[in-house]
Amino acid sequence: MTSASGMPESARVPDAGSAAEAGEVGLTVAAVARRLGVAPATLRTWDRRYGLGPSAHSAGAHRRYGTADIARLEHMRRLVLSGVSPGDAARAALALDVQSVGEGTSPQPAPTELPSDPAGSRQGGGRVLAMPGGAPAARGLARAAVSLDSQACEQIITETLERRGVVWTWDHLLVPVLIGVGQRWEATGSGIEVEHVLSEATQAILSRRVHQGFTPVNARPVLLASSGDEMHTLPLWAVAAGLAERRVAARMLGARTPSDALSAAVRRTGPAAILLWSQTPETGELSIVDDLPDLRPDPIVLLAGPGWQPGSTPARRVHDLTGAVQAIAHAVGA
Repeated sequence: MTSASGMPESARVPDAGSAAEAGEVGLTVAAVARRLGVAPATLRTWDRRYGLGPSAHSAGAHRRYGTADIARLEHMRRLVLSGVSPGDAARAALALDVQSVGEGTSPQPAPTELPSDPAGSRQGGGRVLAMPGGAPAARGLARAAVSLDSQACEQIITETLERRGVVWTWDHLLVPVLIGVGQRWEATGSGIEVEHVLSEATQAILSRRVHQGFTPVNARPVLLASSGDEMHTLPLWAVAAGLAERRVAARMLGARTPSDALSAAVRRTGPAAILLWSQTPETGELSIVDDLPDLRPDPIVLLAGPGWQPGSTPARRVHDLTGAVQAIAHAVGA
């Protein structure tokens, strides 16, 4: 039989006060909401809609979440963050084997068929960024970022990288969420902590990709730098990670690279390619290109980002990650 919520009656959490009778105190809705990083209203929705509510109760007291209840909720939240629809996630959580929770071992999920890339799933049940048309993984990453769950952010990014590669992950997962975070900040003046958590998680993952062991195919180096006082470096890490997939090694000069430091690096290394990033017009002065030393053979100079001012320059402009990676790979003969 099934209940009004559509869940099998046998799978619902029993309302018997077993946890209370066993001496378990249990947690309130507010405490569990803080622990999971969701709104209390979300927990009440999950209880009403899916039967994932508190099972422990005692006379004259509010019902409280026991250990098994929390294990189910944590499992559901992990699935939702990974892009699984709330309905599928709830069914998997209700089927979770929680017999061993109180014995100090991790609960094991029952065999459940879940979509590995649920393109049609709909997200819900939590604080989210506006992600119209966003891929399920992007909406899951947005949830994890808003919850300040850096571990979940890294897990989603890593799994997508393994499945899709750097360019797809950057274009369809990371950029939409970063734009959503930026738009929220512009509209409300809040959310800088969300951007920091997401940026740190992204850079950590991309950096590991860049520094994984491989034998470079390029004899001459590639230099990546943010021009002038430019602080943004995530796009540079994306380029470096995309190049690493092609076994092209790059040297990261990083944020706020002044013209004289860039020129010194060019003289010492004799690079095959130089990519400069500018996010804002204040950092996109073309004079940095004019100040580069003459080399033979000349390196290819690429300008990336929306900050570059209009004008004549021998440098080539690239408008996306694919274009940047392809141009550099061609310059080094990869």
